[in-house]
Amino acid sequence: MIEVTLYRGKKVAVFGLARSGLSAAKSLIGGGAEVLAWDDDEKNRNIASGENIPLVDLNSVDWKNISALVLSPGIPHTFPTPHPIVIAARGANVKIISDIYLLMHTQTKAKYIGITGTNGKSTTTSLIAHILKQAGENVQVGGNLGQAALTLEPVGDGGYYVLELSSYQLELMPDCKLHAAVHLNLTPDHLDRHGDMDGYLNAKKNIFANQQKSDAAIIGIDDAPSKKMFDEISARNLQKTFALSVGQKVERGAYVADGILYDAMPSRTEKIMDLRDAAALPGEHNWQNAAAAYMITKFLNVPRGTICELIANFPGLAHRQQKIATIDGIAFINDSKATNPEAAAKALACYKPIYWIAGGKPKGEDLDACAPFYRNIQQAFLIGQAAEMFGKILSPHMPYKISGTLEQAIADAAAQAKQDGMYNPVVLLSPACASFDQFRDFEHRGEVFCKTVLELEQINKRKTA
Repeated sequence: MIEVTLYRGKKVAVFGLARSGLSAAKSLIGGGAEVLAWDDDEKNRNIASGENIPLVDLNSVDWKNISALVLSPGIPHTFPTPHPIVIAARGANVKIISDIYLLMHTQTKAKYIGITGTNGKSTTTSLIAHILKQAGENVQVGGNLGQAALTLEPVGDGGYYVLELSSYQLELMPDCKLHAAVHLNLTPDHLDRHGDMDGYLNAKKNIFANQQKSDAAIIGIDDAPSKKMFDEISARNLQKTFALSVGQKVERGAYVADGILYDAMPSRTEKIMDLRDAAALPGEHNWQNAAAAYMITKFLNVPRGTICELIANFPGLAHRQQKIATIDGIAFINDSKATNPEAAAKALACYKPIYWIAGGKPKGEDLDACAPFYRNIQQAFLIGQAAEMFGKILSPHMPYKISGTLEQAIADAAAQAKQDGMYNPVVLLSPACASFDQFRDFEHRGEVFCKTVLELEQINKRKTA
């Protein structure tokens, strides 16, 4: 745990006592602050109390003598309606910050790398960290991925914190500056929190705030909102700006054409590597992730040959097109991280024939992003709250079955794939939905998929023994 001395001897409110808030409270107490902690959820309060975190109902405090409010990113503070505690703090001109703000203002000699975007953040974050670690750098990975920021280890002078940053987190990082920052893409998501696409875009744009000439902004340009962001950021000319694309040539940055990664500068363009050699990074969406990781690590002076070798041998991430097993010639792929149609479309583009497991808590009322890849799907097996709605959408295009639960969907899909006897079939969990109707989170959903598939594999082995 990193002790935060920034507010030594001062009162700091911490609102939200889940993963990031609990660690922030502990770090502040360790650094000598007087912490007033609260959570609307009694369960979280009880956990905090059991860890000797002082609880004070922030709905009834005098904010005049409180120096800062550390806010958990899941708590609304702008749209649709700010939480009453946030309104009270803001009315007293209390600075509203996050655990990442505390990290960056405590570990001031480290270098900070930030990654955002609607899809691809986790893979890109992990790939950048993989390259830097294998190149011998002192690296810690966190933020929206893995550990809470203040539970990371100090990296010292010149070490790197590689942080996945959500739009919620980026709204709570005033005065923060990233040495290198990536924005991958922007498609409709989290609009309940940001109001509309402009609000979402503005939140993402915060990743480039306060950058200077020695810093890098790397921006995907393959969707209209992100291209708008690139044009605006590059026109300001406050930092080094590079474009990313899969399919379009760029003048300054990196692009991918037919699987080949190119490094483009105004005076020359060079072929870097064939990304089809990176087995854990299939599909155009992963090629964008690889291009982003290449540009960041090149900017950080990792040798080109080292970058290419480490992209090629990247082991991949759990719950992102993760191959679990092949049973009777049927591949089982866990893509539980695909929590919206745009993310699911990336996986649907990579395989054929697909026995698609989809559904959960829907984020919208259509599957338009997936429609171009319906031709790759043999049959759909639907689960969760979205099952009926998805069935109506898909019925003109393919057979489907409402399986209800994930376990039943796996059994149904495996049986259908075996019955059809097609070449190289894939049972793909790529839900296009959030998981909270049936699971704790997308990780839990992916773990259930893995467990069920591995049990199926063991049953099959016993039958054939």
